[in-house]
Amino acid sequence: MNNDKISINEAGQLQVPDHVTLPFIIGDGIGPDIWHASVRVFDAAIAKAYQGKRKVNWKEVLAGEKAFNETGDWLPEETLSVFREYLVGIKGPLTTPIGGGIRSLNVALRKELDLYVCQRPTKWYEGVPSPVKHPEWVDMVVFRENTEDIYAGIEFAAGTAEAKRMQDFLKNDLAVDYNFSNTTGVGLKFVSEEGSKRLIRAAIEFALAENRKSVTLVHKGNIMKYTEGAFKNWGYQLAETEFKEQVYTWNQWEQTKAKLGQDAANVEQKAAEQAGKLIIKDMIADNFLQQILLAPRDFDIVATLNLNGDYISDALAAMVGGIGIAPGANINYKTGHAIFEATHGTAPRFANTDSMNPCSVILSGVMMFEYLGWTEAADAIVAAVAETIKEKTVTVDFYNLMDDATLLKTSEFANKIIEKL
Repeated sequence: MNNDKISINEAGQLQVPDHVTLPFIIGDGIGPDIWHASVRVFDAAIAKAYQGKRKVNWKEVLAGEKAFNETGDWLPEETLSVFREYLVGIKGPLTTPIGGGIRSLNVALRKELDLYVCQRPTKWYEGVPSPVKHPEWVDMVVFRENTEDIYAGIEFAAGTAEAKRMQDFLKNDLAVDYNFSNTTGVGLKFVSEEGSKRLIRAAIEFALAENRKSVTLVHKGNIMKYTEGAFKNWGYQLAETEFKEQVYTWNQWEQTKAKLGQDAANVEQKAAEQAGKLIIKDMIADNFLQQILLAPRDFDIVATLNLNGDYISDALAAMVGGIGIAPGANINYKTGHAIFEATHGTAPRFANTDSMNPCSVILSGVMMFEYLGWTEAADAIVAAVAETIKEKTVTVDFYNLMDDATLLKTSEFANKIIEKL
């Protein structure tokens, strides 16, 4: 292994040198402001936690507007090569180019590196404004499938020859019962057994490693039986074969509840009696979005498809302070490749104002350090962020929602976090 590069061994374990190089994309719009604040927090936490034994060499790579302005390419091949070589990196928000070509730079990065897990933890920090009565009950991690579903981007615009050919094929060859017209666009939805199982496997393994109580498979299988319904069925199949000694599923409950004379609602109580087994359950997506508001304590780890995961992760973020404080990661647990990212947009009208909340990048960095095994630095940052927010010394997004708060610039907020370290 090169002195500064992460590698992965045959057992799937990351080998992280003490002095490691990590690539970063600074991001567009507010990206530079929040990155410069965040990286100071990262470096200070590492210095404090490891007293010089560990250090990050930050290597900038280009994507988005900065890349286009400097190279004429929105996503240069060199950027992809660096991420492939160094395995793990972090990025700010990116502009999606308008018009043809790349539909989304974020989707392109995920596709090129096969980052099949989008991991989004949601947890409330004391003092953060919330629209719900008990945000402290929210503590979930969403595992969103990142490479399939309608986000594969296979669609044809209404009125084009391609859309007409697709419509003719569906109607004439497959006898699809739909009233097509020249104003009908066509999109395709892909859900595979391999893609579903590797995502759900990662969610279950994470839940077991973190001593979580349940994994909920969220889907619309009542309507889309051969895609979303198959996702649910493959999830239960995986749980009952690969993890049969460690989990208890609703499938098993359905098979035994008549014999036990119990209602299925008691599944968690019964499962809890079985030596702490992990509960695998499922829920229809629209009901799930209702239940996270009514009974968030019933959910722990969530495994779902791409579009559902997009909606769910943003809805959960709103419950604990908004997307400005929501971290995210895109991971391939087989190859070790991972890109951690701000989950919000570029907010170009606030660029260079030194005013926006950097917590999405900061907490994504926490996830990255946890992934690397640098938990001391990660824990120190979380504690410092929590204390800073609790004291109501915050950026404008939280300031406008708090009473008796102190307004800080982005850079000042970072300074306050560093003081708390």
